[in-house]
Amino acid sequence: MSDFRTLSPTVLASPQISLEDIESAKAAGVTLIVNNRPDGEEPSAPQGDAIAAAASAAGIGYLAIPIDHTGYGETQVDAMAAALADAEGKVLAYCRSGTRSTFLWSLAQAKVGAAPDDIATAAQAAGYDITPVRPLLDLLAAKAN
Repeated sequence: MSDFRTLSPTVLASPQISLEDIESAKAAGVTLIVNNRPDGEEPSAPQGDAIAAAASAAGIGYLAIPIDHTGYGETQVDAMAAALADAEGKVLAYCRSGTRSTFLWSLAQAKVGAAPDDIATAAQAAGYDITPVRPLLDLLAAKAN
């Protein structure tokens, strides 16, 4: 069953999706799926190539921006910001629990100038606590403004 959580009118975060969730994503208006989970992290979960193929079959774009144990880098934040800016429709980002996807969305939003308190409020409303990345979020937002 889909557990898509609204971060903004155009961005959803989710724990690991199944192949069956692709149709639910399409029905929700998703035009791009962003995978923030490295392949092999959980061998029993659908891997990126399977999600990419199912997304393509449903007419949904797919992009992998994996976040592993090393954390977040500027390349990943920039890739997410670009994906969000270029998307024509809703974006669904997923990882194991949705937390890494929410953190990455938060950092990308801050980098383009969104207010940190607004980002934190939106994440909290979706059930995610961005406290662990808040110092970096504040730094990125200060640089953007």
